[in-house]
Amino acid sequence: MHTNTKMTKNTKSTRKTYAVGALLVAAVLGLSACGSEDASTTAVAEVSETGPTKASTVLDRPFVKPDLVLTDTEGKSYDLREETKGKPTLIYFGYTNCPDVCPLTMNNIAVAKKEVSKKLPKSELANLRIVFVTTDPERDTPAELGKWLKGIDPEIVGLTGDFDKIQAGALKLGISIAPPTKDKNGKTVSEHGTQVIAFSPKTDAGYVLYDKSATVQDYEKDLPKLLKGAKP
Repeated sequence: MHTNTKMTKNTKSTRKTYAVGALLVAAVLGLSACGSEDASTTAVAEVSETGPTKASTVLDRPFVKPDLVLTDTEGKSYDLREETKGKPTLIYFGYTNCPDVCPLTMNNIAVAKKEVSKKLPKSELANLRIVFVTTDPERDTPAELGKWLKGIDPEIVGLTGDFDKIQAGALKLGISIAPPTKDKNGKTVSEHGTQVIAFSPKTDAGYVLYDKSATVQDYEKDLPKLLKGAKP
């Protein structure tokens, strides 16, 4: 697998190591085949305020929300920018046949949301948008997405559509995804970045990044701040 220069990270381990400084060139968002043992990364953004035990990375240069119009689980057109404008939003790219990272990530977020809902007024969570964009649109039809997400959290927005459009949208967030391929056993796999990007309700910019090591507790701790567009 291919890597670029400024920083690489071995995703075999969930330990995160960061250099210390006021302005760090890091954020490496590369391809990871769900179920694979290794992945590589590419430097795409400047980050700061990181630490060896933090699951989140606050970006000094936030991402612009991609201009994506896709299809939701009801078969209706969904304009990502318009539908999530002014709302705290978490976006993840993955696929329903993923054996490990994708369901774990979405379940972690869903459980964290449920726990936070016990502590905060419903009004504070009402605007939260959790968006799952498939990287395998040929198999992840609106119906399949809806069925899969119903078992996790029916309020999660599932989106599918043209692969090239999805790929271009992911790239705007520094997340690489590749067309699904067959492995040596004939099983279809989708290689994709495993990051979750949090968008601020104040600026609509993607200002916080989570990698696959983020736990339920990490999201539970950060959600109250993310709902307000504050730094975790």
